[in-house]
Amino acid sequence: MGKTKEQKQKMLANIKQNLRESQLTLVIDYQGLSVAEITDLRRRLIPAGSVCSIAKNTLMGIAVREDTNWQPIEQLLAGSNAFLFLKDDIGSAIKAYQDFQKTSKKTEFKGAVMEGRLLDEAQVKAIADLPSKEELFAQVAGAINSISTKLAVSLNAVPTQLATGISEVPASVSRAIQAISDKET
Repeated sequence: MGKTKEQKQKMLANIKQNLRESQLTLVIDYQGLSVAEITDLRRRLIPAGSVCSIAKNTLMGIAVREDTNWQPIEQLLAGSNAFLFLKDDIGSAIKAYQDFQKTSKKTEFKGAVMEGRLLDEAQVKAIADLPSKEELFAQVAGAINSISTKLAVSLNAVPTQLATGISEVPASVSRAIQAISDKET
């Protein structure tokens, strides 16, 4: 028995919500995966703040038709599709899917969409190789810390050099007086 109109509207609303929250959406062929394997994939995506959803191609087509950001997905809507909505840490989510794909060897990457562009597997792998947010924050914090450390060392050197110069003045005056007195005698 098919789904009721209300159930389909609820599923459509859920797909649209996932698309609104996503930065990148992967489309994979899930044919041959067991329920346990799909559950495993979903669990792997959770720490990265991502969702795996299986929906009818017609529902996905309706969901993306009005949104130019996601319209390229229409080119991938054939066969048995699962949609991975990558929301927070897309690099970690892609790596989680790649690890799953290596172990299961049953899914086929069809394509991805990000900011209105259709991406191939090489482009998605390049995104996965980018540093995570945490790594970027650490790099920025390290750069800021380095600047403040260099500034502190430089500022600390000024009083030291000034003190050395000031302490040198009496000795220089003493040597000058000594030289004048030696010259007069």
